[in-house]
Amino acid sequence: MPDAVHRVPGLVLTDHRFAVPLSHHRPDGEHISVFGREVVAAEKADADLPWLLFLQGGPGVASPRPLTRSGWLARAVDYRVLLLDQRGTGLSTPANRQSLARLAGPAAQAEYLSHFRADAIVADAELVRRRVTGGEPWSVLGQSFGGFCLLHYLSVAADGLREAFLTGGLAPIEATAEDVYRALYRRVRTKNAAYYARYPGDGALARRIADHLGSRDVRLPDGSPLSVPRFQQLGMEFGASTGFERVHYLLEHAFTDSGAGLGGGRGPELSDTFLTGVQELVSLATSPLYALLHEAIYAQGAATAWAAERVRAEYPEFSPDALRLLFTGEMIYPWIFDTDPALTPLREAAHLLAARADWPPLYDAAALRNCEVPCAASVYAEDMYVEREYAEATAALLPRMRVWLTNEYEHDGLRTSDERVLDRLIALARGLA
Repeated sequence: MPDAVHRVPGLVLTDHRFAVPLSHHRPDGEHISVFGREVVAAEKADADLPWLLFLQGGPGVASPRPLTRSGWLARAVDYRVLLLDQRGTGLSTPANRQSLARLAGPAAQAEYLSHFRADAIVADAELVRRRVTGGEPWSVLGQSFGGFCLLHYLSVAADGLREAFLTGGLAPIEATAEDVYRALYRRVRTKNAAYYARYPGDGALARRIADHLGSRDVRLPDGSPLSVPRFQQLGMEFGASTGFERVHYLLEHAFTDSGAGLGGGRGPELSDTFLTGVQELVSLATSPLYALLHEAIYAQGAATAWAAERVRAEYPEFSPDALRLLFTGEMIYPWIFDTDPALTPLREAAHLLAARADWPPLYDAAALRNCEVPCAASVYAEDMYVEREYAEATAALLPRMRVWLTNEYEHDGLRTSDERVLDRLIALARGLA
């Protein structure tokens, strides 16, 4: 039975909770809760509509909370939409420093967290599908990591799918974590060049901030240290449509103007506005699973062993001491677990996950080659998070995949495009575009 029913302009929202096994290999063992929010157009609340499951990006990020009937959701409510809080996120049973503290220690925490990858998320989805659709297949929309999950779905349970839509989510099927991060560093280097071309004055300003951080013990409002490598993490924003502007406007407020009106120049301190803004961008307090499992989403039969940190050594231009400071991107480094207060209690578990070598495979290339589910994917030509070369190679495996390659959008195209991206994907999957 649903928990509650709410209304926002133009939409009826119904909350659902589903009990699922922590390990789908041990269905009689410990269970956790997975939350889903059903969304339907107000005028179609009682209609017999096909279901569309939405899988959010991440890993470790909750599904969106609808405020109005707008954006991609305005197109999606031709279906009965289920916004799934993937296990460990949102209103599903949490997986964070507070909840994991109840376990016996780091080894138990790492073992528990090993059940939060795409394979478990898809197994949850299959249990949920059978409960809400009566066993009928449904359509699935996967954004970014949600697309990675959808590729696993196509590999292991394609008979549960009517059609598949992927936005910036065509995962590398056979590339190692090292391969992924080598491509990512090259892509981030290009994004840095574009950023400094747009805002040439920020080169000297970023270097000045880095020099300031290198000579002082600077703390963010939560008390955690702000080092130069942590400052470089602001480059995570460069893959979003407004990321350059968000970083630029933050840097504008870096230093206090203590001498205003007194003939002085910029003061030597970093402003509270700047430090608060940096904390908002670099803290992973709201998505600890993102840090804990980010490398593991690429792990298949081998340890990742902090691949992003190891590969960084191959790109000395990302040194904190470089004259032209380069910002980094979607990389998780081991020192993050020494600095972020939301992550430090999970430091040892993170190291155990990085050392784990028995991760099962996530994708079945043979199954994908034989998959008959109609599929459509947007591939963003300059995507900073999912490398185009790998995305196109994966798409080529699926016989009924239609690809829309575009440079009109960044990785967040689904969110920023109103209805256009989803509308185009639906038309492509149905052979109408």
